[in-house]
Amino acid sequence: MIVHNKLVRDKIPEIIEKSNKKAITHTLTQEEYLSELDRKLNEECEEYQADKSLEELADMLEVMYAIAEARGYSLAELEQVRAEKAEKRGRFADRIYLEYVEEKNE
Repeated sequence: MIVHNKLVRDKIPEIIEKSNKKAITHTLTQEEYLSELDRKLNEECEEYQADKSLEELADMLEVMYAIAEARGYSLAELEQVRAEKAEKRGRFADRIYLEYVEEKNE
């Protein structure tokens, strides 16, 4: 028996069953779900940092979408806020690295 104790994608139990194993699961409460989504995002971020793959980046995005929806935001709202921030504060395309800020003498 392998203990996982973690949030998994919806089809994982079905995939496990097809491999002639039994998946023991339960449905999380909303509070548990939000907490596990946050934990899952950290897990996916660590996995991305380890191998920098597009697949892990996609996993992070999937978790972020789930977090937005679980917190009552639509994906359209998420994208709108992202776009507004990009317009107002810029993106990261110019690769600017802020070293420090000096006070101006007036």
